[in-house]
Amino acid sequence: MRIIENSEIAAALHYPALIDALRDMFVSGCTQPLRHHHGLDPENERKGTLLIMPAWQSGGFLGLKTVTVMPENGEKGLPSVQGTYLLFDADNGSALALMDAGELTTRRTAAASALAASYLARKDASKMLMVGAGAMAPCLIRAHAAVRDIREVTIWNHRTEKAEKLAAELTQEGFSAQAVTDLEAAARTADVISCATLSTEPLIKGNWLKPGAHLDLVGAFTPAMRESDDAAVGIASLFVDTREGGLNEAGDIVQPLKSGIIKEGDIRADLYDLCRGIHPGRESADEITLFKSTGAALEDLAAAILAYQANR
Repeated sequence: MRIIENSEIAAALHYPALIDALRDMFVSGCTQPLRHHHGLDPENERKGTLLIMPAWQSGGFLGLKTVTVMPENGEKGLPSVQGTYLLFDADNGSALALMDAGELTTRRTAAASALAASYLARKDASKMLMVGAGAMAPCLIRAHAAVRDIREVTIWNHRTEKAEKLAAELTQEGFSAQAVTDLEAAARTADVISCATLSTEPLIKGNWLKPGAHLDLVGAFTPAMRESDDAAVGIASLFVDTREGGLNEAGDIVQPLKSGIIKEGDIRADLYDLCRGIHPGRESADEITLFKSTGAALEDLAAAILAYQANR
């Protein structure tokens, strides 16, 4: 069995190759049961969550990801998301590769958001607001820049020093990037807003979104978490990575469904529909679009195959 190091994963999972691999996987499809989601302390979600995500293609590859999400790890100097990914031969069951699921997850999650943005963000989108400055943030910015000509990046984080550090790193890469403290002002001028936080309360409000804005929600992965308010969900054209995940796990969708703000039929399409040409994506210049990502095992499988094939 091959052990694939993080540096090898990073080298293999670059953009736009990973975005294309995800697009191909959503077109071809695979078997992916709804992920197992276990709170380590039922009375306090901040104590940690265990996620188990299998996926396979008959005659191809089988993958199994196990992930822990520990919201309090930032205070300990540790990553909030950690885990492992095992890749098997789906024909004979032999283990092929073991890799770090954290690196794999951040990169495939960013690629999924960029894949959605390739259908949903305006073609002339150039100004991006990144909400959150954790491990996901630089990947999301780079991935979006692979599908749109992102010229200006503003970064907001509840700890301003982290936003400033990320802005400095991105500036060295050639981005025009700056940290901001006024979230509303930054949101009102952004063409693309990407949120990757562990927030349980809405951060982005609907009346901040300008005509033609695209809102990319990555962080809230349980029904108890939110990154957008009801007004944003109510005025936007809604898209998800998978309907199963969106309807069962995403607080930004589940909560407004329960309160009657939206109904299931308001979800225009998922990534299967977009990648297969069943839905065209953005339909007008002034349309406000919202993409809610909860993560899908087929995204992990596509990324793991790409990493394995580059390093075997």
